[in-house]
Amino acid sequence: MTPLLLAPLGLAALAALVIPLLIHLRRRTEEIPVDFAALRWLDPLPRPRRKLRFDEWLLLALRLLLIALLALLLARPAVLGWDDDSARVIAAPGVDPAAARAVAGAEADLRWIAPGFPGIDGAPPPPPAQVSAQTASLIRQFDAELPPGAPLTILVPPVLDGVDAERLRLTRKVTWQIAGSPAPEATPAPPPSPALAVRYAQGQGAPLRFFRAAAAAWSDTPRFEAAAGAALPPRGQVLVWLTPGPVPQAVTDWISAGGTAVLGTTADIAMPAASAPLWSDAAGNVLVEGGPLGAGRVLRFARPLVPSAMPELLSPDFAATLRDLVSPPAPPPARVAAATFAPTSGAAPYALLPRDLAPWLAVIITLVFLAERWLAARRRRFAL
Repeated sequence: MTPLLLAPLGLAALAALVIPLLIHLRRRTEEIPVDFAALRWLDPLPRPRRKLRFDEWLLLALRLLLIALLALLLARPAVLGWDDDSARVIAAPGVDPAAARAVAGAEADLRWIAPGFPGIDGAPPPPPAQVSAQTASLIRQFDAELPPGAPLTILVPPVLDGVDAERLRLTRKVTWQIAGSPAPEATPAPPPSPALAVRYAQGQGAPLRFFRAAAAAWSDTPRFEAAAGAALPPRGQVLVWLTPGPVPQAVTDWISAGGTAVLGTTADIAMPAASAPLWSDAAGNVLVEGGPLGAGRVLRFARPLVPSAMPELLSPDFAATLRDLVSPPAPPPARVAAATFAPTSGAAPYALLPRDLAPWLAVIITLVFLAERWLAARRRRFAL
């Protein structure tokens, strides 16, 4: 255990130790001479030299100690190496609390893998999908904040949620234990097909058939609507803007607020600086380019939407390609079989933070202050 000061300049406050010394010199017990009639005729003796003298030594010592402790508090005392190496057990959401307690033992320090690592005797945390931090990140955090010699046991359900693409690599070898039996695996529902809202100029609706056919290929009940004009659809739909000329500012604002828009080659808009080719033909010629615009995305065809200029419109793959272009990126997988996700060891240990002694020092300062006040009041009471 190594003591240290996090802010050693705070010790400069020790200069205030001179204050109680001056106060005690100023307020020392006064001697009031009293004249006696029988002594008035005696010759006065020479007055002895006055000596530096302090009264109330205990009270002075307490005041000096109080100032020294306050200066030490400003210097922020701490210690390194004051660590608890007892075993810890953490359980992932989905583990039955009773089963976890039976595995860990009645006296074990058992906590949930959740923000703040609450005790398992409290309410179970929400699933990882409903919290900002993920299970894998929280396991790494708990391992990093644990003393190097402390054993760690991790209880997980058969299917672990909240993981990321990186395999767990911790600073210690842990006990990875699966608690519970596998639950029946549910078949995930397919994502809904995109909803297309086409806007075109009056008399220029020839490309509509390609987008209508694509929407029909996506679902038995196509989510497709088209209108001549500039009415904006709800933000959950994909806007297909085929009107030539400058794109209205309202459309740009709609995209920036989180919408997705596909523009014809005749639409005039300042493409984002991060635009990149998104679809190219066999020869490498760009067919669609796009990129993020504010919180949304904008895509633009690089060729006129006629089969003579873009034969890919008649390709059987056009519907699937268009769906991949307008659909939001799929989230990375966050579920894994726990038996295949056991962490490895060998990660570099993190430097542990020193333990701040300020709370303990504040208690001592309070006790010394109360003792000083009691002595000061007692002194005044006896002086009356």
